[in-house]
Amino acid sequence: MKLRIDAMTCGGCARSVTATIKDLDPNATVQIDVATKIVEIESTAPQQKILETLAEDGFPAVQVA
Repeated sequence: MKLRIDAMTCGGCARSVTATIKDLDPNATVQIDVATKIVEIESTAPQQKILETLAEDGFPAVQVA
């Protein structure tokens, strides 16, 4: 899954996003490019749950191709 998170503006934000995803799926793979605000996630957690949890934590995400 590839997401764009416009609210992710720094390394601290990136760490928070990673922690949120890892809380849902400790085995998830998360790759973040803060400059482009793109997050690539490989996880067994349901996509909708990831999107909802990120939004609840202040990081609303939009899926990109």
